[in-house]
Amino acid sequence: MLLALYIRMRTRIAREIGQTTAEYALVILAAAAVAVVLIAWARSSGKLPAFFDNIIDQVARDQLLLVQAARAGTRQAVVDPDDGAVRSVALEAAPGLDPTRVEVTVDRTGGLGRPVEVTMGYEARIAVPLAGLFFPSEVGLEASTAMRQEFP
Repeated sequence: MLLALYIRMRTRIAREIGQTTAEYALVILAAAAVAVVLIAWARSSGKLPAFFDNIIDQVARDQLLLVQAARAGTRQAVVDPDDGAVRSVALEAAPGLDPTRVEVTVDRTGGLGRPVEVTMGYEARIAVPLAGLFFPSEVGLEASTAMRQEFP
């Protein structure tokens, strides 16, 4: 009697293991089919290139604003020794950037005729839905310009 119970339990466990394996195989096939359909839809609809273009456009826009702001800050630094004024002018020149995420550094070497360099750093956020699957959530951008100082 005990032996018969033991054999029945082993047979039931073996059948359940086989059933679980078959269920996992069906789930994997269904997931693969859904993935193939999504990829085919994305390629045929043109949504995927538009998605990546949107991300690149955001980062490129922020980089151009940063370069513009660095140039404006350098023009101010050429005629004004106050680094606070340089930062203020640089931030005003980039209205699309978040001022709390911008870092402005002014490097002066000497006086009249010597270079002054303004370096700006910005952590650009990628604000596109699901972009975190393909890109980091932030991209570090930097712009630097130098000109000769016009004050002693």
